[in-house]
Amino acid sequence: MYTLNCNHQLVELSVPKIMGIINVTPDSFYDGGKTTVLRDIIAQAEKMVAHGATFLDIGGYSSRPGAKDVSETEELERVIPVIEALAKEFPGTFLSVDTFRSTIAKEAVGAGAALVNDISGGMLDEDMISTVAKLKVPYILMHMKGTPKTMNSFAEYKNVTKEILYYFSERIALARKAGINDIIADPGFGFAKTREQNFEILNHLELFKALGVPLLAGISRKSLIYKTLETSPEKALNGTTVLNTIALQKGANMLRVHDVKETKECVALLQSVINTD
Repeated sequence: MYTLNCNHQLVELSVPKIMGIINVTPDSFYDGGKTTVLRDIIAQAEKMVAHGATFLDIGGYSSRPGAKDVSETEELERVIPVIEALAKEFPGTFLSVDTFRSTIAKEAVGAGAALVNDISGGMLDEDMISTVAKLKVPYILMHMKGTPKTMNSFAEYKNVTKEILYYFSERIALARKAGINDIIADPGFGFAKTREQNFEILNHLELFKALGVPLLAGISRKSLIYKTLETSPEKALNGTTVLNTIALQKGANMLRVHDVKETKECVALLQSVINTD
């Protein structure tokens, strides 16, 4: 059974946990611009917490394909006031900062964040891993190639699952050597991967359990769903639930989602099936 040390509290992952997405950006692929006013962000967070989110992931840099660069100053101005406000409003909820910059991670943890969620796995900031080690917080280490702006041009693999597993074996070893105790692996659905490659990774997700760390799946309303179904992110909730269920069956310990209530129901029903054994 995996546990995470968050703000000196042990979070057990024997039952999969839910991470609600709080985007404070104007251009995220699904909810861009919807939550840039603090009172609206607090209302969104309140709803997610009430519906069963253990974690809230706050991001101020859109990582959608082709996203524009955002300065460190602007990213700080977006996320720090939100983290401070949510830490005050929801002291029993663990906040995660979604950033690949060590400076943002340090400031965010100082403001109340309990985890760092890095889409680059330390590849875009050489100081990130050592910074997280000093902060003594759990580290979500994701797979991506390139940057959000360029990643679509890097979706070339001989064997996508094997190559990502090798990437994780190297990055986890580096993080362990630096002194990071709690590491979560996220295969990075939609990041430098074609639709077919995303489905291949999901189909082989159980192989990632060999890494010996908890697995996070972030599939919520992504293009592998809505492009396959020829619909839109706004109409991709049902597809998200289907793929989240598959991810749970294949060993995901955490789900990063826009829709907490529906995901909580998914986890509860699957646990009811498992508990009949």
